[in-house]
Amino acid sequence: MFKENIPLAGHTGYKIGGPARYFFEARNLDELESAVREARKKNLSIFVLGGGTNLLVSDEGFDGLALKPDFHFLEQDGNEVNVGAGIPIAELLNYLITHSLTGLEWAGGLPGTVGGAVRGNAGAFGGETKDLIKSVRSFDIEKLKEVEREAPACDFGYRSSVFKKKGGTEIIMSAVFALKKGDTETVRKSIHEKINYRRERHPLEYPNIGSIFKNVPLTRISADSISLNLPGSTRKSAAIPVKTDPVPVVPAAYLISEAGLKGVSFGGAMVSPKHPNFIVNVLEAKASDVKTLIELVKNEVHGKFGIILEEEVQRI
Repeated sequence: MFKENIPLAGHTGYKIGGPARYFFEARNLDELESAVREARKKNLSIFVLGGGTNLLVSDEGFDGLALKPDFHFLEQDGNEVNVGAGIPIAELLNYLITHSLTGLEWAGGLPGTVGGAVRGNAGAFGGETKDLIKSVRSFDIEKLKEVEREAPACDFGYRSSVFKKKGGTEIIMSAVFALKKGDTETVRKSIHEKINYRRERHPLEYPNIGSIFKNVPLTRISADSISLNLPGSTRKSAAIPVKTDPVPVVPAAYLISEAGLKGVSFGGAMVSPKHPNFIVNVLEAKASDVKTLIELVKNEVHGKFGIILEEEVQRI
């Protein structure tokens, strides 16, 4: 049933990672349930593989089952679209352009799959996945049953959800997005503006997994420890900038830059000079190279600002 010793580097944005002992792509609920039952019979650990973004696989690989839920469908009912977890965000956006549906334009250029976006409540340009979710269907691998939640029960937070908090014990299968009717060309233009913005400002010329660290909510920062660029401030030139994401945050990229870490490298990995919240694979980097840089960035930012950066990265 399972493929064996499959290199995971080809399934991640980083192009990094050793082999999975077992690998399986589930295309429907029956295949997913059968794979989970077989893994339990073999006493295997399971990790759910989506689009390979925000994922760092160790150089040794994974001694268990890498399970990829390739639920690939789009079903429209009025302005609602039921989307399989395996659908890439780019494919969903193309569908919305074709069918003149608006609301998700902020996701233009966002990598990964719908399942990953729901799990991490992906967001950009002031928008978040949770703003459009009506319901989510998942599979509980401990109880071996399907679960359907309305949006409030998904416990969405800043780059978080109940699925992320459960640590992989529930596999997202699909989500229903509640959108609005829009103008085709307006939707297309807005999406492509976001795509071009990312191309210009993000180091997409190198293998990467997106932002390494979460931006820092103001609620985690002591007003006494640093000077913030808040409305009405008289020290704007010396203050740390604040942006809405969609809550007020201090950009992690700014903190990393101010800590003097742009362009710092270790092995084949480098803190991007173009966008320092990206650590890029510039020369056949190993996972250990990336891990070293992550710890360096955390230590330097903490030493300079007293702020502990939180990773967005899932480590396997």
